[in-house]
Amino acid sequence: MIIVGLTGNFGMGKSTVARMFKELGAHTIDLDEEVRKLLCEDEVIDEIKKVFGDEIVSEGSINKLLLAETVFNYPHLRIALEDILHPRVFRVVDQEISELKKTGKCSIVIIEAPVIFERGYQNRFDIIITVHTTNEKAVERLKDKGVSEEETRNRLKNQFPIEMKAVRSDYTIDNNGTIEQTRQQIINVYQILSLLDVRHRNN
Repeated sequence: MIIVGLTGNFGMGKSTVARMFKELGAHTIDLDEEVRKLLCEDEVIDEIKKVFGDEIVSEGSINKLLLAETVFNYPHLRIALEDILHPRVFRVVDQEISELKKTGKCSIVIIEAPVIFERGYQNRFDIIITVHTTNEKAVERLKDKGVSEEETRNRLKNQFPIEMKAVRSDYTIDNNGTIEQTRQQIINVYQILSLLDVRHRNN
């Protein structure tokens, strides 16, 4: 089994690329989705409340808009939140991978993870792939989804430069072009990953 970390910056197309890998037969895990599930758990809510104060909880649930605004403006609180969530997320991921290994049904696992390099999680993966576009392309695409240019640029400023991520990755997907151009790159990388998995199992 090959464990792949799929990363990139805000609006650059990680989810689209993950979906295409899934269509080819990979098993995909979205860490953001796992975080959303955790934010509904009582134990997690209690821990977050201890760090962020009672006002972060409304009617028994995390006020996600307030939480997002707070961690965006105060990086030390973002790290505190990640320290609460990430160990739990990776326990869930490790369990899912363990179950997949038992069934033997899947040889390539794509884990969509936005902060691989920011938090030094590189060693958790066999392969790292970065999806990249220009910042202008990310702004343009997110505008079509109702996200303001100001919000997009602010979020991009708070992430590691995409060029740095690309240079440190094993493979990159250039998502500046058409959807078919992106798809062909994914097919090429998937074929390489399949060959790597075969070699891994034969050694």
